[in-house]
Amino acid sequence: MPDAARSDLPVKLSANLGFLWTELTLPDAIRAAAAAGFDAVECHWPYDVDAAQVRAALEETGLPMLGLNTRRGAPGESGLAALPGREAEARADIGEALDYAARIGAGAVHVMAGTASGAAARDAFVANIAHACDRAAGQGVMILIEPLNRFDAPGYFLGTTAQATEVMDAIDRPNLGLMFDCYHVQRTEGDVSRRLEALLPRIGHIQIAGAPDRGPPDTGELDYAHVFALLARLGWTRPVGAEYRPGGPTEATLGWMRALR
Repeated sequence: MPDAARSDLPVKLSANLGFLWTELTLPDAIRAAAAAGFDAVECHWPYDVDAAQVRAALEETGLPMLGLNTRRGAPGESGLAALPGREAEARADIGEALDYAARIGAGAVHVMAGTASGAAARDAFVANIAHACDRAAGQGVMILIEPLNRFDAPGYFLGTTAQATEVMDAIDRPNLGLMFDCYHVQRTEGDVSRRLEALLPRIGHIQIAGAPDRGPPDTGELDYAHVFALLARLGWTRPVGAEYRPGGPTEATLGWMRALR
């Protein structure tokens, strides 16, 4: 898709291929995102896909891969970084994610915290994220942490933007950013516009979905025309990730892109 076809939104858009075009292989999903007019892509757990094939699709389409996640661990764990006593496994997962990111040219790694609570969990998380930042600094990759809402991820260690910023203050690394998912923030905290404005200097990536059902961005209680206009006014220039559940063929849910144009 020519660049001119992607230039008429107030902000650029990234397709999250963990939710969109999941019926396709990852390389073909990248091609589908390009054909639909997205400016970038991001993914969740690409590790079973040959990195050379992913990189080839990125080069073919000209889309950047913004980021990927560390592994989820066993069912119910949702990551390992905040699990005391699992530091060696957590750091192995971080290393794997950074190595894969280097092979495909991804710019960020979201380190998943896991289901945990308490002081020991916080200490483990701070130490593991500091390790990830130091390991990533040499390859120019940003480390992201993301608060998840308590309805979708009960017991997840990182639950609010306030908790995330406290952790970021404790770690104090320049390549650590907040993953601000408007859907999660709306469900847990609300007041998305003011939180975006207050936290923007600390945000490494922004994601969108309808709330409270995580449907397309033109459904639910959030007005993304307002959010996009706010981001444009604030000077946000990086792509915003569309991470929603299409509930059917992805192409049939892209009316929100046309409406915003």
